[in-house]
Parts: sequence; C-alpha cells; structure tokens
Amino acid sequence: MTSRIYCIAEFEPKLGHEQELFEKLTSLEPLALREDGCVRYRVTRQIKHPQAPQESKFSIVFNEEWASIEAFEAHCAQQYLVDFFERYVGNPETSIAADCNVRLFSDEV
Repeated sequence: MTSRIYCIAEFEPKLGHEQELFEKLTSLEPLALREDGCVRYRVTRQIKHPQAPQESKFSIVFNEEWASIEAFEAHCAQQYLVDFFERYVGNPETSIAADCNVRLFSDEV
C-alpha cells in the first residue's frame, strides 16, 4: 500500500456552459502537473456506453493522484486554483458550474 491520495472532483456545468467549463478545467492540467507531488491530473467527460447507462449531473470529472495528503493540501492552496473556484464555481455572477463535489480516497488499510 502507499500513502497516495486519489481525488475525484466532479463538476456539473450550468446549462449551455459544458464546453466552456471543460476548457477552463483542462487549462488547469499543466499547472497542476508541475506541482510537487502531482502524479496524475486529468479532466474527463462522461460518455455514454451500454455498460455504464446511468448518467450523472456531474458530467465533467477530474481524476487526480497525489503523492501524499500534504501534496494535495498544497495543491488546494495554490492561488490559481483558489481563483478558479472563486470565479467559476463559487460566484453566482460568473459561475459556469452549477455544482461540484470533491471526494478523496486512499489505498491504505
């Protein structure tokens, strides 16, 4: 087992803003990948498939892997990320996300 942290950050785009939100989130990838402790940081979109028929309001998802909880916490404190959430998620006037959900996982026993 490792001390790695796995983060699933799910986003529900506001109606008509799916492409814009996807592009804004994708622009965060190279910034995060340069951070110490970032193992994987990839934004993905839900696709339709017969083996996964259930759709979710959270159609855009970050799949992240961090070397430690400390690396993840340092990431969350990065000004570019704080600014992103303040502008595009938390501000009713400029938000392009209707909702988001962030979950953390570990493979430790």
